[in-house]
Amino acid sequence: MTGGLDWPGLMRAGMRGLGLRPDQFWALTPAELALMLGVEAGPPAMTRNRLAELAARYPDRPTETSG
Repeated sequence: MTGGLDWPGLMRAGMRGLGLRPDQFWALTPAELALMLGVEAGPPAMTRNRLAELAARYPDRPTETSG
């Protein structure tokens, strides 16, 4: 794969997996193909930097006990 999209993989999924003809496949937008393949749009994956930001913002603290 070079660059952004895995075209051979997408073509296999669309034409073999979904049974699309080439003209149908190429008429789709990437978003339409993703929808047909059941790929849900969602938040991006957690990165190490984002985890570090959250840990700094919400540090673990021992629970204080009274008594």
